[in-house]
Amino acid sequence: MNDFDLLSRSQGWVEEDPIEILASVLTCMQKAVNNLNALNISPASIKTIGITNQRETTVVWDKLTGKPLYNAIVWLDMRTAGTVDILVNKTPQKDKDYLRPKCGLPITTYFSAVKLRWLIDNCEEVRTAIKDGRCLFGTVDSWLLWNLTGGKDGGKHLTDVTNASRTMLMNIGSLEWDMDLLKFFDIPKEVLPEIRSSSEVYGQLVSGPLKGLNISGILGDQQAALVGQMCFKPGQAKNTYGTGCFLLMNTGTEVCESSHGLLTTVGYQLGKDKPVIYALEGAVAIGGACVRWLRDNLGIIKTSAEIEELAAGVDCVGGCYFVPAFSGLFCPYWQSDARGVICGLTQFTTKCHIARAALEAVCFQTREILEIMNEESGIPLMSLQVDGGMTANKLLMQMQSDLLGINVVRPSMPETTALGAAMAAGHAEGIWNIEDSAAATITTDTFTPAIRSKERDERFNRWKLAVERSMHWEVPTPIQE
Repeated sequence: MNDFDLLSRSQGWVEEDPIEILASVLTCMQKAVNNLNALNISPASIKTIGITNQRETTVVWDKLTGKPLYNAIVWLDMRTAGTVDILVNKTPQKDKDYLRPKCGLPITTYFSAVKLRWLIDNCEEVRTAIKDGRCLFGTVDSWLLWNLTGGKDGGKHLTDVTNASRTMLMNIGSLEWDMDLLKFFDIPKEVLPEIRSSSEVYGQLVSGPLKGLNISGILGDQQAALVGQMCFKPGQAKNTYGTGCFLLMNTGTEVCESSHGLLTTVGYQLGKDKPVIYALEGAVAIGGACVRWLRDNLGIIKTSAEIEELAAGVDCVGGCYFVPAFSGLFCPYWQSDARGVICGLTQFTTKCHIARAALEAVCFQTREILEIMNEESGIPLMSLQVDGGMTANKLLMQMQSDLLGINVVRPSMPETTALGAAMAAGHAEGIWNIEDSAAATITTDTFTPAIRSKERDERFNRWKLAVERSMHWEVPTPIQE
C-alpha cells in the first residue's frame, strides 16, 4: 500500500487509475480469445461486443495526448461533500431535490456532475485543459470507447442514455444535455460526450485480437442487469448485490418521479429509433463492501466466501444491528453525514453475530427500498429477481426472502450485467431480437419466506432505530466558497 492509498482511506477518497481500467479490459479480451482457442472455438465466432461499466465513476482526459488529467473518481467517493453543500446552498430553498424535475436525481456526492465540479475547482490541470479546449469528460464507458476506437487518433467520444442519466446533466425527458443544468454546475458542454441509445454501432476496435469488430452495446452496470434479467415489462424488477446493492424497477415509457428518495433513471433504449424505457432505482452504497470491511479492516474472515459459514454459526443476531453507512446513507435518506454503527453489543456478542448482522443489514436496506418502490409504483412486487456476486451466499438469499416476505429468485447464471451488455450489442447487429428473449426459459433457484410477518417487522423496526443513531454523525468541515 502506498502513501496515497492511506491518505485516500482517511479522507473517504476512492480513486482508480484510468490506464489500469483500460489495461484490464484489453487483458480480458486477450484472455477470452486465448480461452476460445484452447476450446477449439474460433474467435471469428464473436460477432460484436458490448460495454458495461460503473455508472457514476468519472474520468477526465486530454484529447490531444490521450492521458488522464486525474485519477478516476469512483461513484462512492466522499470528497465532494463540501461541494454538495455549496451547490445545495445555491438553490432557492436550499433543497437537495431542486434539480429532480429535470434530471431525476438529488444533489449528492454520488453523481458525476458533482465530481466533475470538484475536479474543476481543485485541479489546475483540468481547468487549464478546459480553457485550452483539450479536456474530455466521461463515465468509464466513454473512456473505454474512446480508447478502443482510436483514442487521440479519431476515437469516438460517446455515451449511452443510461450512463448520461447518472451525470445530473442530462434532461430526463428530452434525453439531451440540459443547458440549465450545465449552467447550474458551471460545466462547459464541449467536454461532454454525444448521447446515443444503448444498442447501436458506436465504432470499431482499432487494435488487438478482435481488431475491426463492432462495439454495439453500452449500458450502465445496473441497467445492464435489468436487461440481463429480462425485466422488459413495467413492474418487473431486479436487485444486484455487488459492492453496493441496486434495486431497479421497470416503469415503462413514462417518467415516474419519486417523492421518497428513490432515483428516476433511464432503464434502457434498445436502438436509436426505439422508445426509452424508464426505471425507479433504490441505491445502497454498501453491500458486498461491508463483507470486505469485515475481511480487510477487522480480519474476522480471511476470504469473503467465509462470511456465510461464520454467520451460520449462530441462529440470530442476538440483538446486534449493523448499519454500514461508511459512505453516508444513500436511498432513501441521502445523508452524507451518516456513519456506520453497530448497536446492541453485549459481553456475549461474538464475531458470528456481527457477521450475521452485516448480512442482515444488506437485507434490511433492500426491504426499505422495496417498500417505497411498491408504494410509488403502485405495482407491489410478488417476487424479487436477484443477481451479482453476493447471491452465491445461500444464507443471505434465505435471509432476504425471510425479511421481505416474498420469494427471492436467483438465476443459475448470476452475471446478468455482462449478459445484458451482450444482449444489447447482439440486438444492434440483428443477431437476435431482444424482445423475443423475454419468453426464454431461465433456470433459477427460489428462496421462500420461512419466518412469520410479526417477527420480520419487529426485526426491521429495530434496525431502523439503529439507522436513526447513524444519522448526522460526521461534523461538516467549513467550506470556503
